[in-house]
Amino acid sequence: MKALGIISLILLVTSLNTSCLGQTQPTESTTLAATKTVQVYYFHFSRRCTTCKAVEAESKKAVEELFGNKVLFAAYDMDEPDGEKKAEDLGIEGQTLIIYGGNTKIDLTNEGFMYAVNKPEKLKEIFKEKITPLL
Repeated sequence: MKALGIISLILLVTSLNTSCLGQTQPTESTTLAATKTVQVYYFHFSRRCTTCKAVEAESKKAVEELFGNKVLFAAYDMDEPDGEKKAEDLGIEGQTLIIYGGNTKIDLTNEGFMYAVNKPEKLKEIFKEKITPLL
């Protein structure tokens, strides 16, 4: 009788554990809501080197020259509350140059740091190539 009680207890615990494991856990989606505009965001920290400043300046200049007010450019300091909040909302954790358009997310951080200082015209070409299809 004692063995039957132990077996019943083991079966009960196992079934409860299995039912919990079978449930899907909510996950944070990285899918972007469709938007009608294209946005270019540059996230940075308060302490910035010359290259960091050039990435912002050249990116803003390129976006404004190529697309005017059709594309939003915004820079956020992640050491400030509004920048920290925006970065958290978008899942950004460090210095990032990123394009959002529709359900598309394009990270141009590497290109920004490679070309902003010595080849800003190349960075401008990349913006044109990546953003034009999103409009």
